[in-house]
Amino acid sequence: MRTRPVLVYDGDCAFCTSCAAFVERRVRPRSAITPWQFADLDALGVTEPRARYELLWVTPGGVVHGGARAVAELLLSAGRGWAPLGAVLTLPLVRRLAHVVYRLVADNRQRLPGGTAACAVRRAPGPRPSRDG
Repeated sequence: MRTRPVLVYDGDCAFCTSCAAFVERRVRPRSAITPWQFADLDALGVTEPRARYELLWVTPGGVVHGGARAVAELLLSAGRGWAPLGAVLTLPLVRRLAHVVYRLVADNRQRLPGGTAACAVRRAPGPRPSRDG
């Protein structure tokens, strides 16, 4: 049984990897941080299409938060000056805006600094992962 949450990101994306390195170095959430390509997705209760689609925060109890909510959870976990920002991201109106901004960034991450064609989000056929929010 895990005792810490796990932050799961796309290790094939240079932009995502840079963000994860920043989070590890500066934000320091109380979690493990791993690319989905090296994570035991079955043990985490996460599908590969969802891991490809969005950043994930998996609690020790198996609750999975994705996208902007995952960002909020990691900020809350970090404490210090980061937790208030995480709390703001959970407020209803801010949460909706954060979701839109997260999707805009995620859907265009190949165009952002450090992004490459490998960063492009490729949606799997079928229903999109649910909004976690």
